[in-house]
Amino acid sequence: MNTLLRELSRALTATAVLALLCCGAYPLLVTLAARVAFPDQANGSVLRDASGTVRGSRLLAQPFASEGFFHPRPSAAGAGHDALASGGSNLGPTSERLRTLISERLVAYRHLNGLATNTPVPADAVTASASGLDPHISVANALLQAPRVAKARALSTEQILERIRQHTTANDTAVNVVTLNAALP
Repeated sequence: MNTLLRELSRALTATAVLALLCCGAYPLLVTLAARVAFPDQANGSVLRDASGTVRGSRLLAQPFASEGFFHPRPSAAGAGHDALASGGSNLGPTSERLRTLISERLVAYRHLNGLATNTPVPADAVTASASGLDPHISVANALLQAPRVAKARALSTEQILERIRQHTTANDTAVNVVTLNAALP
């Protein structure tokens, strides 16, 4: 019996020590290292306005609906850009529901942006990303939205195009809608 209690005591001590190391010390060390090495990312890549008010994260799309803003990709995350419900629709290429959604989105996109019914529309304008929270759109998508945004903000299209250029990724393939909208005059 004495041996059993001694072994039980050792097992409980080992469990407690490992729990403190693995569930306390290690996560704390990794968190502190991340905050030192990558302070912006570790704090959520927060986007603040001129007054310091948090307006969102550069890493998460937001549901901009006004004509004066660039619109992100459609979202399959919950009720639309809900970070707690991140995920794709899981609708495949043979899905009738997906074809219907894309057709509806094409009509709405063309109407909102004043495009002809035969104007090619980039795929990212009518399909959701895998997470449903992607803040990036293609440059082609941004360029099609530029005249609408310029008109709604009473700006020249060239002013809007310059903002798009400023917020295009280094490889010229995508535009961050969140930072672009935050930079609009």
